[in-house]
Amino acid sequence: MAQPDRNSSRDNKRSNEPNFNWRGIVLIAIAFALIGMALLVRNGGYANIEDVPYNRFIELLDNKQIINDKNLPLTLVVQEGQPTQALIGYYRKQTAGVEQATKFRTTIFLNYNTNLQEKLAAAGIQPAIRTESNLVAQTVLGFLPIALFLLVLYFLFRQQIRMAGKGALNFGKSKARMLARDKNKITFRDVAGVEEAKDEVQELVEFLRDPKKFQKLGGRIPKGVLLVGPPGTGKTLLARAIAGEADVPFFSISGSDFVEMFVGVGASRVRDMFEQGKKSAPCIIFIDEIDAVGRHRGHGVGGGHDEREQTLNALLVEMDGFDTQEGVIIIAATNRPDVLDPALLRPGRFDRQITVNLPDVKGREEILRVHSKKVKLAEGVDLAVVARGTPGYSGAELANVINEAALLAARRNLKGVTLAELEEARDKVRWGKERRSLALSEKEKTNTAYHEAGHALLLELLEHTEPLHKVTIIPRGPSLGSTMWLPEEDKYTNRKNELLASLAVSMGGRVAEELVFGDVTNGARGDIKMATATARRMVCEWGMSEKLGMVEYGDHEDYVFLGRDISRARDYSEATAEEIDHEVRKLLDDAYTTAKRMLTANRDTLDTIAKALLEFETLDGAQIREIIEHGRMLNPPPGITPRDGEKKMEPEKPPKQVVVAPDVTPPLPGALGGAPA
Repeated sequence: MAQPDRNSSRDNKRSNEPNFNWRGIVLIAIAFALIGMALLVRNGGYANIEDVPYNRFIELLDNKQIINDKNLPLTLVVQEGQPTQALIGYYRKQTAGVEQATKFRTTIFLNYNTNLQEKLAAAGIQPAIRTESNLVAQTVLGFLPIALFLLVLYFLFRQQIRMAGKGALNFGKSKARMLARDKNKITFRDVAGVEEAKDEVQELVEFLRDPKKFQKLGGRIPKGVLLVGPPGTGKTLLARAIAGEADVPFFSISGSDFVEMFVGVGASRVRDMFEQGKKSAPCIIFIDEIDAVGRHRGHGVGGGHDEREQTLNALLVEMDGFDTQEGVIIIAATNRPDVLDPALLRPGRFDRQITVNLPDVKGREEILRVHSKKVKLAEGVDLAVVARGTPGYSGAELANVINEAALLAARRNLKGVTLAELEEARDKVRWGKERRSLALSEKEKTNTAYHEAGHALLLELLEHTEPLHKVTIIPRGPSLGSTMWLPEEDKYTNRKNELLASLAVSMGGRVAEELVFGDVTNGARGDIKMATATARRMVCEWGMSEKLGMVEYGDHEDYVFLGRDISRARDYSEATAEEIDHEVRKLLDDAYTTAKRMLTANRDTLDTIAKALLEFETLDGAQIREIIEHGRMLNPPPGITPRDGEKKMEPEKPPKQVVVAPDVTPPLPGALGGAPA
């Protein structure tokens, strides 16, 4: 059955912001119209009468221009209690040689015009006398504009006053926005790449559809489900799909919406949120970024946050106090489960944690297919190729890849999105747009070319490396050049030989600069940082140091929780710290020695790759392998012509057999990556 409309209308009244106040504008217009009418009436209705001074009237009277007949009489208006009288009549007026009757009005001051009756009698005119007693009317007309103005102010601000009062009374009300069932069109068909997570939440959907199926066997559905995973993996989308599949109302609120600057508001909003949920049961309440309010109590720099902890306490009590038989299920999402309070994660509150991981190659292909339905793909585009080329990409990044490719194809006036646009969009999403406008000197270009050639050559020469995908000296993002590799399959572990080789490949850029120029630049900063981090984890976390053994040194976590980690003492001695530093240094020195031995033995190939990069700027893995095997490129990039003043690249010497040092250790681990220049 559909939920009553009153729930949706109540939610809309709470969540919608006030629209433009058309009622106030109409009231203002009416008020100005009434004031104008009041002023018109106040003038006695004489707006179209010519006001003639008294001396001019006497002149007209002497010249016999005043008309006095039955149709156009002269009227003397006597106003009681006023020191003035008025004569209203018509006089003959010459206009463009034509005589016409013009209505006039003359004000007579009784103190100064005492002989008017004699002058009128001499002219043979006997005016009609009309008496007006308008003292009350004049008083009313005098105060009417002020009264109208005050009335308009009242109607204009009455709604704002009401809303202000409502806001004060509803300040502790929940800000949860309800997505009605008829508006939630998202189902499991719109969620791809998280099949295991969908399987786990399927029983929630079945419970919401048919609660008696579980209740008759005595089973209890989980009160709360915590979705954990990296950003962009589809946690919020999965929660909306659950509500869409179950066809129930969906309340959505962010963890930061609970806490305000006023004490007690957060706890009040928690209570109100659960009350709303019970009234709309069965339903789903989704709390996004719950770590904003569910952070570990007692950890924090400078003491705890009382208001946040009160909100958390209210959430704990409410989750303990309601029964899932009422049909209210709490779903929360976070990418920082390590900072959540243990009381929030115990059974009876969030009974189940569902991990929403980054998609594998099959999941990435499914995600790309879902998002590509909205764009027009060219003939022959294989999304499996794109999926293989995007390891480590989240669902949000894959959606962005499709969108960027569509925009790029539109700018190129293409009829469909091709594989070239998808690949360029992939690189743009991960590393940024190409900065072709960056003005680099020939010296810097040459240095960048040799730096990237060192990385690329070692990727091909060393064993156990992932296939080289592309190397470029076009600036992209913060780097002046990049060397990118693609894994043949998704990798979740790395062998020691692969890690050692990755260190050697990281050293390739710095070694190439030293061999060719006899000097080094600061371009290897990113390589050194990455290599040092890998070596330290090999020693301290992964037990890959023969001297230090399989011991973890330090409590290593992916994220730092400042309140907990700032005062944490190191759990090993100073002597052990020195040994760790020595082992890390040894790994890096060995990698540097390996890279130098390999590049020295293949110096000619290094020069050829660097010259090819200077000529063509971007080379793919197959072209690098051609240079290594044949000494030159058999299939250079199409549509590229040598720059002015340069000849097409030819080998300076006959092809030389590649020399591989016998004790070389293997290369970079999985995931599409790049070594910045």
